[in-house]
Amino acid sequence: QVQLVESGGGLVQAGGSLMLSCAASGGTISLYAMGWFRQAPGKEREFVAVIGWSGAGTDYADSVKGRFTISRDNAKNTVYLQMNSLKPEDTAVYYCTAKRFGGLSRVGTMYGYWGQGTQVTVSS
Repeated sequence: QVQLVESGGGLVQAGGSLMLSCAASGGTISLYAMGWFRQAPGKEREFVAVIGWSGAGTDYADSVKGRFTISRDNAKNTVYLQMNSLKPEDTAVYYCTAKRFGGLSRVGTMYGYWGQGTQVTVSS
């Protein structure tokens, strides 16, 4: 049973950067597609980014493309989300997710494992 723990969230001014980390335990994530989703207060959860098991394939939401970069280190069982040029609308709880079978997906229900989330707050 894979367990995911996010870290790296916090308060940052608009235009700033943060790097989120997602550490996995209970199994290797080397064959999992790994994703990031976020949920802002009063809004539905939304897809942010996903990376394939080898790291060769990635997909981003249009709202973060060019500003966020997802990466992974399978040797460390860790996935990262580098967030640059942050905007107040990026404020949300960010969740790390893992998907065992199939390819990249933007659909949250396709992911079987979720972390507890880490809060990111961007002030204007």
